[in-house]
Amino acid sequence: MPHAWTGAALLTVAAATTAGAQDVPATSRSPLGEAIRAALIATPDLLSGLTATPRPPLDLYGAEIARDLDLLARAAPRLFDPDGPGLGPADAPTRIAFFTRADCADCATAQAELQALAARMGFRATLFDMDREVTLAHDLGLDTAPSYVMPDRMLRGAMPAIVLERYLAE
Repeated sequence: MPHAWTGAALLTVAAATTAGAQDVPATSRSPLGEAIRAALIATPDLLSGLTATPRPPLDLYGAEIARDLDLLARAAPRLFDPDGPGLGPADAPTRIAFFTRADCADCATAQAELQALAARMGFRATLFDMDREVTLAHDLGLDTAPSYVMPDRMLRGAMPAIVLERYLAE
């Protein structure tokens, strides 16, 4: 262990010394740099933590994402039912389920924007009232109106048409 302690102590001293290097004359900096270089060459394990193969990033939400996607896949027949009430051309593919509430201040504006977007992009959106479809909204974890559900994502809160258009274009 003395070897590791010596290396750690050397790096600590080098860092502290280097931090004040701007105050040291240039003639003194070169020997210090050479001493640090020699110590690092002599004890390469000092840098092993920095040069080791990086670990893959943690996937903190992988299990939740998989659960949500499974939930959306199971609910898809009901969410994207072409015969349900909706917006957009009747014969167009259903791409969004739109959840609203009667007491929602933003829902009317969001619905008008969604209707214009559906007509322009040629898709259908099914409409759900969260107060009537309590179980479905709860199962999906939707607690905000308006909410948008697509086959691969859920968006809570009013979204500008440009945001929805970007998601639909993917």
